[in-house]
Amino acid sequence: MIEHMYAKLNISNEVFAFCERIENGLADRFREIDRIAEHNQMKVLYAMQKNRVSDIHFAASTGYGYNDLGRETLENVYASVFNTESALVRPQLMSGTHALTVAFFGNLRPGDELIAAAGKPYDTLEGVIGIRETNGSLKEFGIVYKQVELLESGGLDYPGIKNAITDKTKMVTIQRSKGYSLRPTLSVEEIGKLIAFVKGINP
Repeated sequence: MIEHMYAKLNISNEVFAFCERIENGLADRFREIDRIAEHNQMKVLYAMQKNRVSDIHFAASTGYGYNDLGRETLENVYASVFNTESALVRPQLMSGTHALTVAFFGNLRPGDELIAAAGKPYDTLEGVIGIRETNGSLKEFGIVYKQVELLESGGLDYPGIKNAITDKTKMVTIQRSKGYSLRPTLSVEEIGKLIAFVKGINP
């Protein structure tokens, strides 16, 4: 029956058979993707149940948003889904650079060290960190910045990272994306290995 409809669209039996072979060959991969999607959907549903999401949380609010149950519950849902202590889910965060800036200033204090473990970060962060002189940067507030370059192969320099970490190291930042550079993008496995490595030195 379906072959007849393909024929009406001027799609030959050869093309139809070829597509079926390709789809059948990818069936296991598609099933795995479906399992991942289902798993993540269950995580979200469980988080919504755990935080007792109901129609009241979808009501509009005005003013400053004090005691906004919807916003607070949404952030609790995000924290549950991503297994974090808390979450900040706000339209006021305009970009990734903005979100990172909030994280830096929220966690770092004068005398603390920030290490970039995958080379120089995006240029939009240069002014925030103090690589480029600007008013109100982390550097101006007494936060020390260290940068560990990648190896020529594009891999992480574990000995260099270990040497850079001290008792004053408060945060290690990892840029997964290659940005404008030619290095390869870091994989999730590489990032996980680096996190375990850093915590093994300075939890």
